[in-house]
Amino acid sequence: MSAAPSATGDPAARAAEVVARLSDEDLAGQVLMPYAYGGSANEVDGVNAEGNQKLAGVRTPAEMIAKYRLGGLILVGFTPGDPTGKTNPTTNVENPKQVRLLTAGLQEAAAKLPAAAPLMIGMDQEYGIVTRVTEGVTMLPAAMAFGAAGQPALTEGAWRAAGAELAAMGVTVDFAPVADTLYPTGGGIIGSRSFGSDPKANAEQVAAAVRGLQSAGVAAALKHFPGHGHTTADSHDVLPPIRQDRATWEKQDLPPFQSGVQAGAGVVMSGHLDLQSIDKGVPATFSHKIMTEVLRGQLKFTGVAVTDAMNMEPARKWPAGEAAVRALNAGNDMLLMPPDIAAARDGILTGLKDGSLKRERLTEAVTRILTLKFRTAQTPQPDLSVIGSTSHEQAVSSLNAAAVTVLRGNCAGPLITGPVSVFAPASREVARATLIKALQDAGMQVQASGGAVIRLVGYGDERIDLDDAAAITVIMDSPGLLAQAATPTLIATYSSSRLSLTALAAVIAGKAKAPGRSPIAVGNLPRSACVK
Repeated sequence: MSAAPSATGDPAARAAEVVARLSDEDLAGQVLMPYAYGGSANEVDGVNAEGNQKLAGVRTPAEMIAKYRLGGLILVGFTPGDPTGKTNPTTNVENPKQVRLLTAGLQEAAAKLPAAAPLMIGMDQEYGIVTRVTEGVTMLPAAMAFGAAGQPALTEGAWRAAGAELAAMGVTVDFAPVADTLYPTGGGIIGSRSFGSDPKANAEQVAAAVRGLQSAGVAAALKHFPGHGHTTADSHDVLPPIRQDRATWEKQDLPPFQSGVQAGAGVVMSGHLDLQSIDKGVPATFSHKIMTEVLRGQLKFTGVAVTDAMNMEPARKWPAGEAAVRALNAGNDMLLMPPDIAAARDGILTGLKDGSLKRERLTEAVTRILTLKFRTAQTPQPDLSVIGSTSHEQAVSSLNAAAVTVLRGNCAGPLITGPVSVFAPASREVARATLIKALQDAGMQVQASGGAVIRLVGYGDERIDLDDAAAITVIMDSPGLLAQAATPTLIATYSSSRLSLTALAAVIAGKAKAPGRSPIAVGNLPRSACVK
């Protein structure tokens, strides 16, 4: 079990009792969820100590919690090519054992605060291209694979496995699932992080992911409200416009968020997005019309609203203190990754003094946060031994097998006879080696060259990365690039994980069908060559 006190009794009643005795400083700290440097709560090297000094005037993550009386902390990880990497300047997660020790230390620090409440520990574990912990965990595929499989029961089972593994590591909120609906052809900035372009199908997938995660005691966070799928710009850098009229937005973007709320999602993340039909020119994060009138009023959401990272460009329009007050007044309850923690905290305290932030708004936010934390803490923390368990592998393998999609080519028997050779861009060497082993395990002969060519491509690859002379082209991400491929057989796995490539090998070897359907349109290709 984690070091923080486990909650007993009614979480909401306990939250109200705690809030009633907290000082202004305690209340201000509870709404902050920064990141910290260092893979341990209490022991950091010189480089990480320097990072924490610059960020918060402390040496260690535990000292940061104590100084600012923090309600939350987000675990971060930087990997090249990750579209969210700009907000993650450091990495403090490596493997499940290290993460569990880190989170236990963080909870010990939180237990000493006047609130004596568990810390909300968040992580962006979407799987696919946005995954913080990869070592040792059961890797789910990207969301688009779930859309291709189209079986919510399998989605729920896979996310239940993921939730148990996150809970074992001490994570209490996963910033997933992505509830954004894509353009019909995909495109935009979200890509394979979305379940697809069909709002009704996405709504079923989002609800299933929420049920799975939360059944394991980890709060799910729907993102990026009010919808980042019908945009082309990146909200890390600019304020992307959402140009649909309100009726179209409600038909295309709203259903997955609505279903996630109805499924009981504990958290909704506000995006730095310009929903022009409702509050033109104002980022949703700072819009009372969107975060209160729509999210609370229309969608009846009663959980915790958290901002997207406040260190992203659209949120830096105002100084950190003013931005914090504006985000809270809009209806957010928790401020993620403020660029200046002291300024954010001081801005909240100043707002209370000058009346620009009503105490009732702040206590409402903290009550929601504490209620969720006490509710989450009622689920006992699993042992680390659940991570990578056989039952988890089976749950995710079933999903991966259901996701493999043949967009062109044969649908029965081996897709290639005789020896094969696997090639890929240099950045895909791990996936290439993984597929070679999976093909060999499936009984196929693989040789360095001279065999029928299987070409692997993935996230960020372009036309130049294709090989028109290949026998099979496999996309391990959003399948749009296949529209430009000339090969006779085209396959999408939507993922480069070991379990996804094992499922792919079974299809190529003729040992399994390919029951998936692309959840976005891919040029003039059918959604599947094998399934109606």
